[in-house]
Amino acid sequence: MVWLITSMALWIVAHLYQRVLPTHRAALMDRWGTKRVKITLTLVIAISVILMIIGYLRADTVYLYALPVWVWHVNNVLMLIALFLMEIGRVRGVMRSKIRHPMLVAIILWSIAHLLVNGDLPSVILFGGMGLWAIVQIALINKALGPWHRPDRGKWRNDLKILGVAIILYGVVAGIHYGLGPPVIALLWT
Repeated sequence: MVWLITSMALWIVAHLYQRVLPTHRAALMDRWGTKRVKITLTLVIAISVILMIIGYLRADTVYLYALPVWVWHVNNVLMLIALFLMEIGRVRGVMRSKIRHPMLVAIILWSIAHLLVNGDLPSVILFGGMGLWAIVQIALINKALGPWHRPDRGKWRNDLKILGVAIILYGVVAGIHYGLGPPVIALLWT
């Protein structure tokens, strides 16, 4: 459990560093150079992801709750929506003009989806932590940037292209989860 908590702390510190300590980051960039600071933060984030995987796999499973089987289907729908939202920031579509932080909203949906089907303590720490981080990140960005100036409305066909990409990605993710074994297969195909 220590690895998992450490990984979440590293992830949060590395991502919130810019928003919470902007003067410290600017001073560090002056001393080290922008490139070295960005490389260091990238390494910290990569290490945190590796520690998340190790920590999650090594953590003792302590079950906290179990939800009905039908929430597995809700999980699948939320995951498809999350994959769609992860991609809409890349194109000028209609949906991009309606959601200010599509990638962070996608992470919140991803975390909720995983909390619906994983009622154990390591999952609550990992997925709950990621969801809370995304909520805090949205609040900090909104505070720093002020009111949102919506981008120009794009075309529906761009959204449909991204939906197609999301469906393909969903298939890839489902295939990877299928390869991970029986507990994950039950979540995907029940």
